[in-house]
Amino acid sequence: MIFLALIFYALWAVSLRYDIWMFQQNSYMPSRYYTWFKSDWLANSLSKGLLSPPKVPLVWTRRVIRIVAVSVALGLLLLSLSWKLGGTALLVVMAVLVLLLDKLLVVLANLILSPVEALIRRWYYQDARRILDSHPDLVVIGVTGSYGKTSTKNYLYRILSEKYNVLVTPGNYNTTLGVVRTIREQLKPYHRFFIVEMGAKQPGDIREICRLVRPTVGIVTAVGPMHLETFGSIENVRRTKFELLEALPEDGVGIVNLDSEGIASAKSFPCRGRLLGFGIRSAEADYKAGDVRYSPNGTSFTLEGGSDGRVVYHTPVMGEGNVLDIIGAAVAAEALGVEVGARKTGVSKLAAVEHRLSISTRGGITVIDDAYNSNPEGAAMALDVLQRIEAPEGAKRIVVTPGFVEMGPEQDRACEEFGRHIAEVADGLIVVNRLNRDALCKGAGSMGEALYIAEDLREASAMVARLALPGDIVLYENDLPDSFK
Repeated sequence: MIFLALIFYALWAVSLRYDIWMFQQNSYMPSRYYTWFKSDWLANSLSKGLLSPPKVPLVWTRRVIRIVAVSVALGLLLLSLSWKLGGTALLVVMAVLVLLLDKLLVVLANLILSPVEALIRRWYYQDARRILDSHPDLVVIGVTGSYGKTSTKNYLYRILSEKYNVLVTPGNYNTTLGVVRTIREQLKPYHRFFIVEMGAKQPGDIREICRLVRPTVGIVTAVGPMHLETFGSIENVRRTKFELLEALPEDGVGIVNLDSEGIASAKSFPCRGRLLGFGIRSAEADYKAGDVRYSPNGTSFTLEGGSDGRVVYHTPVMGEGNVLDIIGAAVAAEALGVEVGARKTGVSKLAAVEHRLSISTRGGITVIDDAYNSNPEGAAMALDVLQRIEAPEGAKRIVVTPGFVEMGPEQDRACEEFGRHIAEVADGLIVVNRLNRDALCKGAGSMGEALYIAEDLREASAMVARLALPGDIVLYENDLPDSFK
């Protein structure tokens, strides 16, 4: 009996660790957790995902520890009641149920802890506000958008750092709690600027961050069909991103990418301060880039607008999307008083953000890594770079992708169109994972034998090793989180 109990507890520990990991991967949101579970309920009930090495491991935060503790307490309570009410037979049945349904325990534990978590978040939030109040001269710049916000944030940091001490939210610390943590752990009296990346999964998320940091400059990089499962419509996405413009004071500056259809199609902009538009194609842009050229050394372009007239920039990073992000950062830097020389120097020192159109060479093969946070517009720009980048005669261009996620009812159509676009510019396509396989293959059906199927990224990488030769170019477009198969 003791031996069986030890086996049960070992299995439960492994299963519970997997379930809380998936809950963390789904942002502690029961609705997203349920969507993940029902995508393959049998495999997920049996925790088959344990057989694959994680891309992003479980982070043992204090919240995770609290959820695990309450989940264990609930499980032990059920086991104890089963033993008292039905003896060994009912205990065995309950033990099996606990192993199979402990995801419900995780969700229930999260619900029980929600008042506690709310109090903890409130205390941290108020402490961060107190710290900000002690830095009255700090200038806060908010950056948001369906995509491009991380690159823009990093590019602006590089430009402003030519002259000033700058704090920037690290990595993906783009939630309220991530911003709070950055303030409490990293903000110092010598910081002149604070660049805050603002992410959102639902309406009101950006407004909450703005109430905390009170930005005076806001950049909206794009509005597109991201997180439609939680937003419901593009209009809700736009309204949420524009919460940043709405929060700016009368002496503030709003900066928007008018090449983004989701922004340009807005009937009005809720900005009390000065509004500046930028782009490459938009005729309405106050700042417009042109003469964009790619070379093995990077990208050059001209920027017209503002007090400096026409300025020529050169940067090591590639892609039209990156050019747009650089323009947004350069316009913000000019609005903040950075002279043109410092802006040009900062842009010339930029490095590609990891997994966002970063280019490297491996064994003579050029690798374009655009694996992070893919979306239709960004993917189209990546295919443009793949098509236009210099390569030896006869070189193959290969795309490795699982398609897009979190696009709601638009997902199949977008993935089919993506597959069709790939067939027009590439010599090979490796479709990774099952999620969008049918839609991608339908769109890229004309590729015939140049269309390959891989169950996961590891198998896809092995295919690349067999197919690609020195001189070939491989584009990795998007890499799904562990919660997608």
